[in-house]
Amino acid sequence: MNPNLSSLHPYPFEKLARLFSDLTPPKDLPNIALSIGEPRHAAPEFVKEALVSNLKHLSTYPSTKGLPALRQSIADWLTARFKLEQVDAESQVLPVNGTREAIFSFVQAVIEPAATGQQQPYVIMPNPFYQIYEGAAFLAGAIPYFVNCTAENNYLGDWDAIPESVWANTQLVFICTPGNPTGAVMPAEKLKKLIALSDQYNFVIASDECYSELYFDKAPIGLLEVCAEIGRHDYRNCVVFHSLSKRSNLPGLRSGFIAGDARLLAPYLLYRTYHGSAMPVQHQLASIAAWQDEVHVEENRVLYRQKFDLFLNELGQELPFKKPDAGFYFWLPVADDEAFARRLYAQQNITVLPGRYLSRESGGINPGMNHVRMALVADMATCEIAVARIKSLI
Repeated sequence: MNPNLSSLHPYPFEKLARLFSDLTPPKDLPNIALSIGEPRHAAPEFVKEALVSNLKHLSTYPSTKGLPALRQSIADWLTARFKLEQVDAESQVLPVNGTREAIFSFVQAVIEPAATGQQQPYVIMPNPFYQIYEGAAFLAGAIPYFVNCTAENNYLGDWDAIPESVWANTQLVFICTPGNPTGAVMPAEKLKKLIALSDQYNFVIASDECYSELYFDKAPIGLLEVCAEIGRHDYRNCVVFHSLSKRSNLPGLRSGFIAGDARLLAPYLLYRTYHGSAMPVQHQLASIAAWQDEVHVEENRVLYRQKFDLFLNELGQELPFKKPDAGFYFWLPVADDEAFARRLYAQQNITVLPGRYLSRESGGINPGMNHVRMALVADMATCEIAVARIKSLI
């Protein structure tokens, strides 16, 4: 077996199950899961109809590159959403089966293994982070380098503190904006600085932007948008990942895309043809319908705004809730993240995720420790019950 498999950490929810293994929550209180970022709002009816009406394609092999109409709908959406001059649907867009598989496989394709006797390359990533970044780096033969995202740096990370020796051996930088779990949005100036560093040290920037459409007032800026601002219309060394899971409440459709530098996407497409990751045709046709509609996306944002307001209005005086820049998570400071999660589960049958499970110790600290992640994914009625139970606990 690949020896790098031994470097993989258990997934956060495995750790959570162990944390709760000796607890029995009240049987008269149904469980409310605020621990996992799985959207629970209704999927758009018109997308369901597009999926069902095209089931004849169950007998059709899909192409890895995807339908031209899907790539064009994605290119049109990117151009409109991020104020881009143009996106070439032929060479700058690839549909993927959800961004989780794409993020993982992209790392395998882009990392150049170290020669015998040389140091392994770095993959820089925020800390806390989406665990796929770390696992993908390990299995590609790279070393994760963690950038601590703390309240002191507005959960954006101190990228200026990274040593020159690390930059010189870096092949890939992950950013997540809006961040999971912090909800922080990276501003244009920080993105421009990263792009300049990419030019200096010749590494790839991969921006995970899967929460970009869940915002309150101002739409978050994206990496390709900043590229366009500085005239980098070939998006050199830059790629973004987007998904319909959060934007359109379609996590089960497994539909997203990677877009950006055509020089990177061409060999990555070759990798994917061997990887066997073509999106089913009926899913592609349903995805076209989703990318072409913004009404359901705004309705989705309204629901999340209402739930954030509920928690802030009802619990903001009792706990240090702070509305994030975007996304659907509260990143809540607590005295002890594991103890808080155990107490909430044992007494109120509510599950939240201890922050230490989403981060690693780096520079002498674990930046996720003594935070919990609360995902406001349940419907409003369930969130109201959750608020009442948390009040009772307090």
